[in-house]
Amino acid sequence: MSDTTADHLLISDALLERVAQRFRVMGDASRLAILRLLSARGELSVGEIVSELDMSQANASKHLRLLLDAGVVSRRAQGTSGFYNVVDSTIERLCSIVCDRIEEQVELEHRALTQT
Repeated sequence: MSDTTADHLLISDALLERVAQRFRVMGDASRLAILRLLSARGELSVGEIVSELDMSQANASKHLRLLLDAGVVSRRAQGTSGFYNVVDSTIERLCSIVCDRIEEQVELEHRALTQT
């Protein structure tokens, strides 16, 4: 077992709870869609997010508040508008790891179905 792996086994219960909270924040398709949009386009207003993702302003605002409270996005006020941007640099890497693995699984499932 590598030192890095051993270090992860020694994470305190309090830290594990914070890790679980981060996964709960990331565990919603609407929030992932918002993050994907912000990662691709950069800072956007709530109105732009609502328009691009075809969701209600109330729903978008609710998800943005959760992402903001978790420290995943930042908010900049300008007049009566709020502009959001991804500030947690680990989000893109985490999503990439998960998406890459799911793509591998789908490909393996497809191969298994076509071989029978």
